Amino acid sequence: MKIDLNSDLGEGFGPYTIGDDEALLKIVTSANIACGYHAGDAVIMDRTVRAALANGADIGAHVGFPDRLGFGRRPMMMDLAELEKHVIYQLGALAGIAKAAGHKMTHMNFHGALGNMAFVEKDLAEMLVDAVASFDPDLILLCLANTEFSRAAENKGFRTANVFLADRAYDDHGILVKRGLPGAVIKDPLAVTERVRQFLSDGAIISINGKRLTTPIHTILVHGDTPGSVNLAKSIRTLIKAEGHEIAPLSKILV
Repeated sequence: MKIDLNSDLGEGFGPYTIGDDEALLKIVTSANIACGYHAGDAVIMDRTVRAALANGADIGAHVGFPDRLGFGRRPMMMDLAELEKHVIYQLGALAGIAKAAGHKMTHMNFHGALGNMAFVEKDLAEMLVDAVASFDPDLILLCLANTEFSRAAENKGFRTANVFLADRAYDDHGILVKRGLPGAVIKDPLAVTERVRQFLSDGAIISINGKRLTTPIHTILVHGDTPGSVNLAKSIRTLIKAEGHEIAPLSKILV
């Protein structure tokens, strides 16, 4: 089995940094780059794209609500037609910077509250997929499996990559447990790697209530802003290889 290891990167702003992007890009095979809305700016985007190119990593747009203060993790009630333009704006920003740097955007995913809402709200999911299709129907869409967003993407003919967020708890329906609830974020590195081992050994994610959720997984996510993310990414990469799997960027898996 080929597995991509990806991380959310470029999430600083101006002189402020979050996470060690340079170190992570020597470990992961794909990067989801903040497009200036929940985090990031043009200079950081360019630096992250060039570092990804130097390390042979795929890049994708990490698209969120225009909410730097809340890091894109607060729901915003926006008109769908207005939100559509904000999505296209972010895709265009990263695609342009990537082109100037000699790299190419291969995928995208939705960040934080926007992504969580798209998993369960059909109208929103369909609009988001249509917005991406109007920009580039060849992009790979990162999804949680069996959600409104994954169904909308598949119905539109997109290639989809099912993502496993190793440090986030899932409910019995395969949706992320809301941040702020007990156990939603798994902070113990050993617990995170054990969840990855569980998946690699029998193809199942265990929900917060102990239910086995079986689904194909194409990519494992390590959050760049998680304390100790570099060591965690190293451990997961080592584990993937030890379990006999090949590590490859998304563009080499979904061809």
